[in-house]
Amino acid sequence: MKPRPSFPANLSGSGVPPKSSLSRPVPKTLANATNKSSSVHRPPPVSMGLGLDSSAVRAQMVAKLAAQGVQDALVLQAMGRVERHLFVESALAGQAYEDTSLPIGFEQTISKPNVVARMIELLRQDAQGKLGRILEIGTGCGYQAAVLSHVASEVYSIERLRGLHEKAKKNLLPFRLPNVHLIFGDGMLGFPKGAPYAGIISAAGGDNVPQAWLDQLATGGRLVAPTVTPSGHQALVVIHKTSQGFDRQVLEAVHFVPLKSGIA
Repeated sequence: MKPRPSFPANLSGSGVPPKSSLSRPVPKTLANATNKSSSVHRPPPVSMGLGLDSSAVRAQMVAKLAAQGVQDALVLQAMGRVERHLFVESALAGQAYEDTSLPIGFEQTISKPNVVARMIELLRQDAQGKLGRILEIGTGCGYQAAVLSHVASEVYSIERLRGLHEKAKKNLLPFRLPNVHLIFGDGMLGFPKGAPYAGIISAAGGDNVPQAWLDQLATGGRLVAPTVTPSGHQALVVIHKTSQGFDRQVLEAVHFVPLKSGIA
């Protein structure tokens, strides 16, 4: 692949090294406290139990995903590392690790964990190690982009709704993911400056896969998107680009928001 374009929207800001996981940064006050004299009284550590900040809750979700048929170890690991409750409203945080979609505002939703894992696994089918450059259509709240950051070398994510684009930036910025780039623009046009892509994944479904996506997909790459079938229902479609053309598979029924053009 050709070198990526320079990109001022890199979430890492100015050269901040990447974090090893999506755990929250340590506040300065806490970091300073560890350097104080041991004579200072400290309360005993509090067990997080099965609270939302506990990795045990995410481990339970991952176990359910595996039981539902997700087999890609890298995908399961990524799903276990990303704190989904940080991407939904606090009132819905208690449902964050259930296998359900949740509203994120602007008449949009965050996809079910099983759907996220399933689509990324399809994107990575037959891949050895991490994928290369990925294009995500429909950033939403930023959750899937965060998961993709652990299974791909670089993620370009485009969102047509300015409010959601800003929400995703707010959600992701504290985690300083240097390989995630957020774009405000028309997803139906893709992002040609970053092409070709090893994979393209869409969180919205239209009647057809836009030609721009097919053009920007690298030979050997895969595209995973919901598409309206002749019966009028949505189904997952996987397109593999080969030197001879495109291999297309229509898989299970899904329900995503409609794919729209333009920005708002």
